[in-house]
Amino acid sequence: MAEGATDTVTVVHVPAAGGASFEARVPCTPGLSVLGAVHASGLAACHPEIDLARAHCGVWGKPRESDALVAPGDRVEVYRPLTADPKVSRSQRAKKKALK
Repeated sequence: MAEGATDTVTVVHVPAAGGASFEARVPCTPGLSVLGAVHASGLAACHPEIDLARAHCGVWGKPRESDALVAPGDRVEVYRPLTADPKVSRSQRAKKKALK
């Protein structure tokens, strides 16, 4: 871990294929929320297509509410919207497998 990384929070976003990924470190101040970290990172300026009010976020791969507090060293992830319903996808795969 880089020097000083313990007092920061990393905000990441990976857009759909072909897009440039985003990663920024922001100072972790007391009371910093998930959404606060995302706003402080400047993600909205780099990816204006993301509706931050509706975006799903997580910390280290676990979904979190936007008002959840973050801790120094956390990795805040801004997720892409799902392109397919997971239940429907599983059902379609099961049908294909049953036909074989």
